[in-house]
Amino acid sequence: MSPLVFITGVSSGIGQALARRYAQAGWRLALSARRGEELATWCRAQGWPPESWAVYGADVRDAASITAAGRACLDRQGLPDVVIANAGISIGVDTAEHEDLEVVRATFETNVLGLAATFQPFIGPMRERRSGTLVGIASVAAIRGLPGHAAYCASKSAVVAYCESLRGELRTSGVKVVTLLPGYVDTPLTRGNRYGMPFLLQPETFADRAFRAIEAGVSYRVIPWQMGLVAKLMRALPNPLFDLAVQGRGRKKRRTE
Repeated sequence: MSPLVFITGVSSGIGQALARRYAQAGWRLALSARRGEELATWCRAQGWPPESWAVYGADVRDAASITAAGRACLDRQGLPDVVIANAGISIGVDTAEHEDLEVVRATFETNVLGLAATFQPFIGPMRERRSGTLVGIASVAAIRGLPGHAAYCASKSAVVAYCESLRGELRTSGVKVVTLLPGYVDTPLTRGNRYGMPFLLQPETFADRAFRAIEAGVSYRVIPWQMGLVAKLMRALPNPLFDLAVQGRGRKKRRTE
């Protein structure tokens, strides 16, 4: 039987590109998004054989919802070989504005709690099988905090640390943990950005490189590598120089904008 991949956040962008890349490689698909019916319509439009995919409507902000989707996948399609926690949001915040505290909450619930809850149903069975790969989609924004982007940068830093901790916990179990840090990818998440986006990738390009990194079992990779180099240089800057470098940089749009 063909291998199985479980992917969250398949309503657009990176999630859909990953689904297409895995389908191209002959994998069976277990796909999750909040709008399950819309996702099923999209899957049918791809022309994939009905037996090769299934959709699980779930909201990753609701741990009960996404863990139920994982258990439904286990019952219907079996234990995945790869689980990709891709669902995420990116909204600008101004902590001086009280209403933006709710944006911080939503960002962490989606990007961090949602990732942990996505993995949860599969860890025990993967340990028992002694194989499987858990993939956390972080961001190059995890490496340094950017003005106006505090919730997203902090949440993606948390994803990196969470996956690192989980990798240590599972080190002798046969289960791999892969952390991927996309740079700028042309998706609905980035198209409203009010600043330059160097080394911008198309979703299909990112998905192909991510697929190969996951297959190779790398523990951590920035895609594209050029953004990894930029991020390392930015990380090495003393705080006063970094602060000067980002001074006047355009900020991510807030929810009310």
